[in-house]
Amino acid sequence: MDVFDYQQLVKATGSFSPSRLLGKGSHGSIYKGILEENKLVAIKKSSSLGTDHVSADNSKKLENEISVLSSLHESPYVINFLGTSLYHHNSKNRVLVMEFMPNGSLHDLLHVDATPPPWPKRVEIAIQIARAVQFLHEGKPLVIHRDIKSANILFDINWKAKLADFGLSVLQEDSSSHDHATQPAGTLGYLDPSYTTPSKLSTKIDVFSYGVVLLEIISCQKVIDVSRSPSSIVEWAVPLIEEQRLMEICDTRIALPTFMEGTIKHLLYVAARCVSCKEENRPSITEIVKGMDKNCLVERVQMPSWTSLMRSVILTRRPRELAEQWQQAKCEDANCDISKGMKAYLWEILAYITTLE
Repeated sequence: MDVFDYQQLVKATGSFSPSRLLGKGSHGSIYKGILEENKLVAIKKSSSLGTDHVSADNSKKLENEISVLSSLHESPYVINFLGTSLYHHNSKNRVLVMEFMPNGSLHDLLHVDATPPPWPKRVEIAIQIARAVQFLHEGKPLVIHRDIKSANILFDINWKAKLADFGLSVLQEDSSSHDHATQPAGTLGYLDPSYTTPSKLSTKIDVFSYGVVLLEIISCQKVIDVSRSPSSIVEWAVPLIEEQRLMEICDTRIALPTFMEGTIKHLLYVAARCVSCKEENRPSITEIVKGMDKNCLVERVQMPSWTSLMRSVILTRRPRELAEQWQQAKCEDANCDISKGMKAYLWEILAYITTLE
């Protein structure tokens, strides 16, 4: 962890100019910073708005976020913590410096962008989030995030999803310890309804939130929508899953290709287990990731290197031009070590992506 000069960060953000504001979280504002050699960073500053009590609480959450991120090893699935700086006139408050995530949040991708994400990308995101939660739950110390939601899942320059915002997170020195002084917290719609007292703190809280995010990814429905009956995405989706009406949950703006149906059904069944009202019925994140491996979800998304053009198709949305390039690359690499089944699967994708234009 680096310690940055505060004045350097003031200059990098144009004195925390509103034009550099990237967004506002539960306890602070995030600004785009430009350091020497044009290095881009994100700088989080505790919000001073509100009463003294609110301001102190925001500072406490920022300190907690710094403490949690400092305890983590670097992971490709969690936002990279670069360092911190003491405030110039107040040593009790600090600012947090993180990697810059230029492609916004999962919330924006699902609910703001005009073009819905293709199904292979949705599966890839689901896997990356699961890996992020697994990294936290299997780490030492164990971390319970407590605020997993689409707004806290950000995309880097390569459109890799990373988990961010650790202001509400709880560090546990071992898997059997519980911080009974930590009051329940989270975001309505994603928060486990059974998490009502400090003693209820467990990793299954994050599993519940992950299940909600899965439903959100697949349906592109808002987690809480008063115009929908029922307004909760969980109460709306789970009965449909139980009645085997799974396709009614899927985002209708983009057709679900046949080769993706089994994968999406698997994710919906996982989501239903995650949001079970009985905590003991929810799978651990380790079980979820192993299930994804067993059902070949990782193989279906992480294709061989010679199919990297496929990723460009998904991200740039120039399918016909790039599909032709990919087809040529495949023909030139006919001896690639890949199963016949996987080849057939990739050809199905090729046929599908050419319909995206």
